[in-house]
Amino acid sequence: MGIAMELGEDVNVITETFPKKEIYNLIAQFRKTADSVALNISEGSILHSNPDQKKFLGYAIGSLAKVATCLYKSKNRDYID
Repeated sequence: MGIAMELGEDVNVITETFPKKEIYNLIAQFRKTADSVALNISEGSILHSNPDQKKFLGYAIGSLAKVATCLYKSKNRDYID
């Protein structure tokens, strides 16, 4: 889960340089979805059934897909290289 935790922190740092007009749009979505990767892994890890663990890992994977989309949007808007 360490890498997932780092992802949220890295996204927080990266989005600090984004224009303020994105604070309630791309910045908020990017940060929330990056943090939700670790949060879903954590929630799934405390559950006792394999189906529940798989469900939350699926949510984490979905959040990773959203992070990738936010990265593409950020690049397309010239906020990152």
